[in-house]
Amino acid sequence: NEVGGDPDKFGTSIPQFHRHNTYTLRHWPYTLLATSTHDTKRSEDVRARLNVLSEMPKEWRAALTRWSRLTSRMKQIVDGKLAPDRNEEYLFYQTLLGSWPLEPMQRQDYEIYKNRLASFMRKAIKEAKVNTSWINPNLEYEAAVQEFVMGALDDTSPNHFLEDFNLLKERVAHFGIFNSLSQTLLKLASPGVPDIYQGNELWDFSLTDPDNRRPVDYGIRTRMLEDICSNSVSADSKAFHQFIDRLIESKENGGIKLYLTYRGLNYRREHSTLFSQGSYLPLRSGGPKKRHVCAFGRYKEGAGVLAIAPILMAGLTGGDTAPPVGEEVWKDSFLAVPGRAGTRYRNVFTDQVIEAVIINGSGALLLKDALEVFPVALLDRVG
Repeated sequence: NEVGGDPDKFGTSIPQFHRHNTYTLRHWPYTLLATSTHDTKRSEDVRARLNVLSEMPKEWRAALTRWSRLTSRMKQIVDGKLAPDRNEEYLFYQTLLGSWPLEPMQRQDYEIYKNRLASFMRKAIKEAKVNTSWINPNLEYEAAVQEFVMGALDDTSPNHFLEDFNLLKERVAHFGIFNSLSQTLLKLASPGVPDIYQGNELWDFSLTDPDNRRPVDYGIRTRMLEDICSNSVSADSKAFHQFIDRLIESKENGGIKLYLTYRGLNYRREHSTLFSQGSYLPLRSGGPKKRHVCAFGRYKEGAGVLAIAPILMAGLTGGDTAPPVGEEVWKDSFLAVPGRAGTRYRNVFTDQVIEAVIINGSGALLLKDALEVFPVALLDRVG
């Protein structure tokens, strides 16, 4: 659960998402669109990973069973019960999957990461007020949970739990990357004002306060943005598309998220009236992958833009960890769009121009064209 969330509401369907956006445009057009804040318990990129688990419940349950067995010797009995209890143990595995850094950690980095996890768990069990709390602390129980965390993450000797954990971690992290890109695009294009919390221009796997208030390395963000700016204006089409390929190949460093944010916000600034006052039109999808796309159009006085965000990434690719782009993934799936055949759209992220076709008597865009090389699309109608 998250700040502002309700455990009685599990997930949001695409029709519900569109109804919410329509309501927001009508009643709260300047509301804040925040996916991470100073108060979120898990950052946007952590949650994007955890959403992947909803697509693999059997695999997730089997992993939990194995992990609980592999860490059983690390649990202690305190006041007649296991520490951590089952809920706390579940929270630990889930948090570990969601927050593990994408790039390899040096020894010092790993020690910092372990301490971050231990601090998160200590705060979580206190705030749960089941086995300890801030007002009535059970120091013996808290110490046992801390020892469990450190034991589970000990890599100084053979650790079968970590070996098993790494197998699922890689797959979940891969799909989580593309979930996060879709989430970022939807935030940039939906009714309201998108907010980028400090550091979230790149991947950020922060947890609750104070973990999400650590110093941000703006130096690396500045250098990466300068590289993006210099490559985004290349007159050499081949060089530009090589740059796009490089962003996808090196997706673990977060440059692809920064690029999406940079291009999306600049387009939004250049078309501010379109986003602040433009109408909102849900777009219907069709074909074999129709349940794997969330898309809508924004229109104002002849101007129009389409936002296309893939969803349910693990199912979209059949579990394959290749990028969710091109004909092999999207087959003959399409998006029904207003207008006639030949209407042209320019992809803000790739500068590719695609044309609408006629499917079932109406205008449509083939998703294999709209998402040919980049995993999300923002399509500016140009003619």
